[in-house]
This record gives sequence, C-alpha cells and structure tokens, in this order.
Amino acid sequence: MSSIVDALAPLFALIALGAVLGWARFPGGDFWPRLERFIYYLLFPAMLVATLATADVRQVSVLPLAVTLLGAMLLLGAGLWLARARLALTPAVFTSAFQGVVRFNTYVGVAGAGALYGEAGLTVAAVAIALMVPTANILCVLAFVVSGTVVSDNQGQARIVNSVLALARNPLILACLAGVALNASGIGLPGVSAPALELLGQAALPLGLVAVGVALRPKALWRGGRAFWLSSVLKLVITPMLVLCLAWLSGLHGVDRHVALLFAALPTATSAYILARQLGGDAELMAAIITGQTLLAMLTMPVMLQLLGVS
Repeated sequence: MSSIVDALAPLFALIALGAVLGWARFPGGDFWPRLERFIYYLLFPAMLVATLATADVRQVSVLPLAVTLLGAMLLLGAGLWLARARLALTPAVFTSAFQGVVRFNTYVGVAGAGALYGEAGLTVAAVAIALMVPTANILCVLAFVVSGTVVSDNQGQARIVNSVLALARNPLILACLAGVALNASGIGLPGVSAPALELLGQAALPLGLVAVGVALRPKALWRGGRAFWLSSVLKLVITPMLVLCLAWLSGLHGVDRHVALLFAALPTATSAYILARQLGGDAELMAAIITGQTLLAMLTMPVMLQLLGVS
C-alpha cells in the first residue's frame, strides 16, 4: 500500500492546501471562481489535447474500458432509480444522492493516474474522461427531469435546454474530440504547439487540485444524513467492487484495469453542486456529499485500491 499512499498523498495535500486557502479567504475577491474557470476552459483541455494528440491510443483497450466504466455507471444509476420508492427520498434529495454516485472528480483521477502510471496512465485517464463525462452528464440531467425537480414551465424547459447546450460545449469533451482527431489524422501537434500545450497542461492538475480544496464546504456536512451515507458507500466502496467484476468479465487488464479501478474509487465532482442548484436539486446536501466524499476518499482510495489489487 505504501506506493499507492506515496502517489496519492501529494494530491490530497494540495486539496488540503486549497481547503485552508478557502477557509482563510486568500487571496480574496473572486480570484478562485475565475481561476477555476481558467483551469476548466483552458488548462485542463490543453492537457487532454496534448495527451491524446500524441499518445498511442491503440494501446488502450477502449471497448473493455467502456464496458467496465460505463457499465458500472449505468448499473448503479438504474439500481438507484429502481430503489427510489424504497429509499423514500424526496426528489431533490434523490437527485443529489444520484449525482453523488454517478459523477467523478476528473482532477483527482487524472492526477492519480499520472502519479501512479506516468504517460500510460494519463492516456488511459483521458480516454476514460471522453467516455464518462458525457454519459454522467446525460444520466444526471435525465434524473432531474424524470424526478420532476425541474418545473415544467418555460423557465424549467429553458434550464434543461441550457444544460444540454452546456454538455455540447463541455470543454473536456471538445478537448478529447480534438485530441483524438489530431491523433487519427496524423497531424499531431506540429511546431511549437506540442511544448506550449504541454506547459499549459502541467499547470492544470496542481491548480485544479487546490481549486477542489477551495470548493469544499465543511459546514455543509451538518446537512448530510442518510442520503449522504448512501451515496458515499455506493460511490467509494460499491463502485470499485462493481468495476472490478466488470473488468474481469470484459477482460480488462494491466494499466487500463488499474486506472479504471482508480476512477471507480474517486469522490464525486465539485461541479455537481452547480447542476443541483440550476435544476432544483438539494444544493446544500450536494455540498455535503462533495465535501464528505472528498474527505473520506483520502482514506478509502488507498485502502480500496490495495484491496482490489492495484499496484
């Protein structure tokens, strides 16, 4: 376990630093929201393009990876939906718990894959993001619509349309498509574009991890309760076990398998709070789930990865 802890400890140290900076409100103003947008729309996409445009994607077992990761996401989402009456959660609470299970923190995932497996891990992580980000967003928007949290008037319909348009303009999805297109066409990254994008990409992960810490809201943990523990157990314990089974069934192995298990063990995404607030979810519960899962993951990720045979 020591190698896993050694690789993940610096990541969680940066998240902790961000939490301290957020608590201290340093440097103040709207610095962190603006920096988060800068990371999300420029730095992180630059890293994805630089990785996918030059990587040997043929070394990634894309179909087994898709079956493993998307299969787990769909099975857990369907299971939660079928159990919603038995769970007796209000629609707003249910959608927040649903997001807590289906979404994943891309910054921690990519940083962990790079720390554990280098360039090979980053390539698999980029492919995983291309597969999982659109699927997670579609499932979550559908959960809001079918649960009835979105009012069926012009304003509610406009929110749905805006969410769908945001998915179509998602910079991570567009960056993955651009990187794959550059790779498949043989163009790659000519001239100075390769080192320039690599430099931008190198800033994405450390700043992204600090931004994750800044977004944590410890006071929201008082709003947790049954829905918080339900989503956290399903996300941090059951999801990795389900992915392990699907990886075995699909024949996924090597670095691809290890990165899939890493992504399965991730806490939910901080962006889930925004969607909860936009589409009528329980935003305060969502903040509690994001904060609690991120803190719990510091303990559960090394343990689960060790137990599931990640090396």
